[in-house]
Formats: sequence, structure tokens, C-alpha cells
Amino acid sequence: MNPKLPTSKRHPRVIRTLPKLERALAAWRAKRRTIALVPTMGALHAGHFSLVRIAHRRADRVVVSIFVNPTQFAPGEDLGTYPRTLSADLAALAELKTDVVWAPAVATMYPDGFATRIVPEGPAAAGLEDAFRPHFFAGVATVVAKLLLQCAPDVALFGEKDYQQLKVVTRLTRDLGLKTRIVAAPIVREADGLALSSRNRYLSPRERAAAPTLYRVLKDCAGRIGSGEPIAAVLEAGRAAITRAGFALDYLEARNADTLARPAAAEPLRLLVAARIGKTRLIDNVAV
Repeated sequence: MNPKLPTSKRHPRVIRTLPKLERALAAWRAKRRTIALVPTMGALHAGHFSLVRIAHRRADRVVVSIFVNPTQFAPGEDLGTYPRTLSADLAALAELKTDVVWAPAVATMYPDGFATRIVPEGPAAAGLEDAFRPHFFAGVATVVAKLLLQCAPDVALFGEKDYQQLKVVTRLTRDLGLKTRIVAAPIVREADGLALSSRNRYLSPRERAAAPTLYRVLKDCAGRIGSGEPIAAVLEAGRAAITRAGFALDYLEARNADTLARPAAAEPLRLLVAARIGKTRLIDNVAV
């Protein structure tokens, strides 16, 4: 799908080719402007908008990339039906005073003969998302590395909702010696606690009513663990509560907040959950 770009002057500048992107970035750097990148796959919502606002506070110029990355979708996942709302995205980004939207075609990111990918380890092999989507982080790491090399931003913004992805990207930049600083942004939630996600639009009314259970269980588990209750027992009760609410649970785990390794001693923890309700897979996490 390649929707026609609007021509209204209300929209930010949309760049689709690398030479034009390089010229725009070079002009900013010649004036010593700092640059922030907000990588997205479009279908923007309030969570993305919070990243853009933080980006404006962290840098002089803001680039938002919109690219539905095919390499992070496995066969049978929702690449073909993933929401594409470019006109609405551009209108919203205009309101946020975004400087440039980098919207490359698939052939620009993965030209004929493309034969290289990054296969991360460490937090990418923690037995969480990687256990259920083994293709995923190689696709994420490869496309993020390309975006960081193309834009060479001073900072890049990633939300904590995709917590394992945040840790993978942070390790990627450190291990490869990339100069971009990765900035984590807090999860944005609906009034009832549901973490904002582009996939929330797939939920039926009944499923939407049940969806905040994940956050309620996470908060309850975090409070009980913080009060000293045994982690294993707390998680067992949490898993049962999620299943009773109608979810098919993939995981509810407590992990080291930095490495995502299984906790071995007193250390900062993160609780992470992934579960399906109907045809929609939701993820969430909270600090302990």
C-alpha cells in the first residue's frame, strides 16, 4: 500500500529518498542544530505524540520516521492489515511542528540484493518476546540500525511500552559504538490503564473492556513483590487472574530491569506481560 501524499501546506516536509534526507540533515548540521529521531511504523496515537513532544525538548529539529518494517513480521502476522493512516499521521505531526517525516519505500530500505541483518543477543534473547516471535528482534535491530545511520540523530526516542525492544536498541547502540543517545519515554495509558497501542483498534467492545486487566494485574503483582511476597507465588496468582479474564497468556515474568535476565538477588525489577484476547496480542510492563 502506498497512499498518495497530501499536498496541503499544513503538513510537514515528507522525504522519501536518501539524497534528499542527507541534504536536509546536512543543512541543519551546518547551522549546528541538534537532531532528534522518533522511529515509528505510523498509525500514530497519543503515545507517539508524547515521544515527539519529548523530542522537541531534547533537540532543535525533529525527524519522525514512518516505515512499516516487513522484516519484523513473520508469515501469518499482521503485516498486510497493519493500519496505515499516513494522511492523519501527517496532519497530527503538523500540529506538533515536526520538521521532517522520513517515509522511505521498502525498496529504499531493502534494495534488491540486500543480504545483511543484525542478529542481537543479550536482552534480545531473554525468553520473552523472542520466545514467541523469534524473527522479531533481528528485524527491529536491522531497521533501527539503518535509521540511526541514515539520520545520525543526537537522540532517538523509544517508548517504554515495548520494553524489551527499548533494551535491545539501547544495547545495539552501545555495542556498535553508535553516537546516538537512546531516550526512554514513559508509557501513555488510557484512563482505565490500557497502554496505548496501534493494535488496540483491533479490539472488540468486549475485548476492550477486558484489556485493562493486564495493567491491573501488573500493578497488583508489583505491589505485592515490593512488599516482600515471594515472586514465584505472586506471578502464579497473576497468571491465573489474566487467564480468568479471557486472555491466552504468553508470559508474565519478573526480570532484571536492565538486562532482562532472571533475577538472582535484590535488584531493580520489571514485570512484563504478553497475552492474546481474541485476535489481538497485547503487551505491557511496570517497574517494581
